[in-house]
Amino acid sequence: MAFYIARRLLATIPVLFVLSVIVFLIIYLIPGDPAAVMLGDGASPETIETLREQMGLNLPLLPQYGRWIGHALQGDLGDSFFMRQPVRTALAEHLGPTLSLAVLAELVAIVIALPLGIRAASRRGELADKTLTGFSLFGITVPGFVLSMFTVLLFSVQLKWLPVSGYKPLSDGLWMHLKYLILPALSLGIVQASLLARVTRSSMLDVLNESFVKTALAKGVGERGIVYRHALRNALLPILTVIGGSFGTLIAGAAVIESIFNIPGMGQLLVNSVQRRDYAVIQGVVLFVAFAYVLVNLVVDLLYAIVDPRIRLK
Repeated sequence: MAFYIARRLLATIPVLFVLSVIVFLIIYLIPGDPAAVMLGDGASPETIETLREQMGLNLPLLPQYGRWIGHALQGDLGDSFFMRQPVRTALAEHLGPTLSLAVLAELVAIVIALPLGIRAASRRGELADKTLTGFSLFGITVPGFVLSMFTVLLFSVQLKWLPVSGYKPLSDGLWMHLKYLILPALSLGIVQASLLARVTRSSMLDVLNESFVKTALAKGVGERGIVYRHALRNALLPILTVIGGSFGTLIAGAAVIESIFNIPGMGQLLVNSVQRRDYAVIQGVVLFVAFAYVLVNLVVDLLYAIVDPRIRLK
C-alpha cells in the first residue's frame, strides 16, 4: 500500500511541472506588452519600464520562470497590481465560497445521480430507466447558466423561497450560509448529476451481468442485498473517477455561476482579474485550480486501493 501511494505521488511531479510551465506562459499568450496592457494607453515609457522591472519582464524567459517557480514553491505567488495585496491573500479570501459551492454541488449530484443510476440499472428497460435517459439528455443539453435562470425564476421570483443572489459566510449561521448557495449548487449539481447517473447505470449493469451476481441470485440472496452489498461496491471505480473529475470541474467551472449569483469566490476573482489584466492573480488562480484538480485525482487514485485491494499490486 505504501509503495502504491509513493508511486502515485511521484507520478504527479511531472504533471505539476508541465502545469507550472503552462501557467507561467499565460502572461505571454496575451498580445502586447503585459506591463503596457496593465497600465493602459496613458502610461509613460518610464512607468512601463519600471513595472517591467518589478514584474521581472526585463529578464530572459528561463530566469523569469526560475524566479517565479522558486517563489511559488515557497507560497509566494506575487502581488496583485490592482488589489494591492499578496495573491495568496486574495486566494485565501475567495477560496471559502468556491469550496462551499463545489462541495454542496457535488453532494447534490451524488444524492440525485446514485439512486437514479442504481434504480435504472436494476430496472433496465422500464420506466425508471427511460426517466434516467431523459434526465441525462436534459443535463447534457441545458447549460448550467441557463438552468440557473430557471431556478431563480421559480424559487426566488415566483415562490420567494430563496434569495436571488448574494453570499453569506458560515459565520452567519449554517442555514443562512446554505440559503444563498442552494440555487447555484442546484445549477451546477444537476448538470454533473446527469453524467454521474449515466456512468452509475452503465457500471452497475456491467456488474449485474457478472456470474457471481447470478450465483447469489440462485442462492436466494434478495435483490436489495445483491444491488447494494455486492454490485455497488464492485461498480464503484468508474463512479469514483467521475465524482473526482466532476469535483475538479466544479472548482474550475464555477466562474459563470459565481458571476450570475454574485458569489465572491475564485471564479469571480478570476473573471475580475482577466478584465483588469491582473496577471499575477490570473496565474495564481489558474495554478491553484490546476493543483486542486491534480490533488483530487490523486485522492481518487488512493481511494481505488481502498475500494478494490487488487489495485495495490499493480
